[in-house]
Amino acid sequence: MPYRLVDGKPESYTYTAAEVSAALKDRGIKYLDLQFVNLTGRLQHITISAAHLDSDSFISGIPKVDGSSIKGFTGIEDSDLIFIPDPSTFVVLPWYDGSIARIMGDIYCDMGRKRLDSDSRSVAQNAEKYLNGLGYTALLGPELEYFVFGQVHWDALTGYRQSYSVDSEEAPWADNPYRMRYKEGYYPAPPYDPLMEYRSKLSDALAIMGLLVEAHHHEVAAAGQIEVNTYRDYLLETADAVTTHKYAAKMVGQSLGKWVTFMPKPIFGDNASGMHVNISVWSGKHGKHMENKFFDENDKYAQISQMARYFVGGLLSHTRSLAAIVAPTTNSYKRLVPGYEAPTNIAWSRGNRSANVRIPIYNKGSPSNKRIEYRTPDPSCNPYLALSAILLAGMDGVKKKIEPPEPVDEDLYSISPERAASLKVGKLPKDLSEAIEELQSDKEYLKPAFTDSLLDKIIQIEKKEITEVSARPHPYEYHLYFDV
Repeated sequence: MPYRLVDGKPESYTYTAAEVSAALKDRGIKYLDLQFVNLTGRLQHITISAAHLDSDSFISGIPKVDGSSIKGFTGIEDSDLIFIPDPSTFVVLPWYDGSIARIMGDIYCDMGRKRLDSDSRSVAQNAEKYLNGLGYTALLGPELEYFVFGQVHWDALTGYRQSYSVDSEEAPWADNPYRMRYKEGYYPAPPYDPLMEYRSKLSDALAIMGLLVEAHHHEVAAAGQIEVNTYRDYLLETADAVTTHKYAAKMVGQSLGKWVTFMPKPIFGDNASGMHVNISVWSGKHGKHMENKFFDENDKYAQISQMARYFVGGLLSHTRSLAAIVAPTTNSYKRLVPGYEAPTNIAWSRGNRSANVRIPIYNKGSPSNKRIEYRTPDPSCNPYLALSAILLAGMDGVKKKIEPPEPVDEDLYSISPERAASLKVGKLPKDLSEAIEELQSDKEYLKPAFTDSLLDKIIQIEKKEITEVSARPHPYEYHLYFDV
C-alpha cells in the first residue's frame, strides 16, 4: 500500500474506486495508464482516456488486453483478456506534469469470470491468502541493487557481430580524476559519488508514488552500481512496490540522460546486483496488533524463535529449486560465483554475508526489527513470483518442522570443500539449467499459489533463453579459440 510520512513516521493510505474517479476529475487528469507485468516481470501498459473510467470499470473490468502478445499469457486462439483496476495502486505519475495517472490491476479471462493463472499478481494474492489462512501475515523488504550507466551499446542480433560496451563517468576506465577503483564503490562521498543527485531525484519521485525511501547509497561496483531501500510492506504491496521502483528508476534515469539496468551482472570483474529480501512473519492478518513470530528474546544465538529456525530450514532445503524463480536468467549465474560477495553456498548464519540466509543483528532486543535476510535473489526476477516462492518455501519448513543445519559463522568463501561438507554446507546451482532441473523435481511446496501450467510456462521461457544464449558465439571465444 502507499505510504506517506506523518510527523516523521510512515503512515499507510489507500484510494477507493470512488476516490480514484473523483481524483481524475478534480486534478484534471487526461489519461490513465493501466499497468501490469508479463510472466518475466517486465512492465506492460495500455493508456486510456480518463473520461472512459467509470464505476463499472472496477467491477466488470476494461476489455483491452491481447494475451497472445504478452509473454507467458495466452495463445492467439484465446487472447481476449480483461484488466480490472486495483484502486489502491492509483498514483499520479510525476514525470508527466500531472496529466497522466497510473493504476495497476488484475488480469481475467473467460469474459471476466476466471483469473488468468499466469497473471503474476494472482500468485502473490494466492500466497498471501494461504498465509492468512494459517493465521499469519508477512512483511517483506527487498533491497534493490542496480546499475546506472552513462551510455550502453550492444549488437547481439546479427549473425556476424556480437558486442556490447558500457560507459560510466565514475568507472575505473573513465577519463575522470574522480573515477573509482574496482570493488571500491561502497559509500564514497561526492564528488566520487556522482549518482547522489540521481538517487535523490528518484527518492523524491518514489515518495510521490507512495514508496518511502529509508536509505540510498552507492554500491560496491565502481561503474554506477547503487542501492535504494524502501519501507517494508505486505506481500502483494511489496511486489507492486518493486515493479513501481524499477519503472521509476528508468524514467528518472531517462530524464537525466542515464541508462538503468536491473540485469544482475552487466560488467565483468566487478560486483553484480542482488535483491536481498528481508522477511518476517507475524501473527494475525493486516492490522496494528500483530506479533513478530520470528523474535525470541531468550534465544542466545540471534534472538530468533523456533518458528524462524523452521522457516530457515524451509528456505535452505528448497533453495536449489527456488533459484530458478529468484535468479531466473542466464546472467543471474554470472553473479553467483566466488569472489564478488554474492552467495554461492547454501548455509545460514547471523551477520554473515557469505551465507545465503542471514539473520541481521543490528537491533538487539527489538521485536519489530527481527527478520531473516535471503540473499540469493537478484533484481531480474519477477517480484510477484519470487517473493511468493520465498514465502512458500519458508512456510513449508514451518509446516514440516524442518530443522536447519547448525549455523556457520565462518567465511564460506575461504573454507575448504572438506570443511564445507562437515558443516553440511550445500552449493547453489551453477547455472540456470541446473536450477530448472531442481525446480522440476522440487515444486510441491509451491502448489498453494503456483499452478502446474504456470510452472511449465516459466520453465519453457527459461529453457528457450538458455538455448538462445548458448547457440551464439561469445566474443571471448574468439580470444580463446580463433587461433586453433
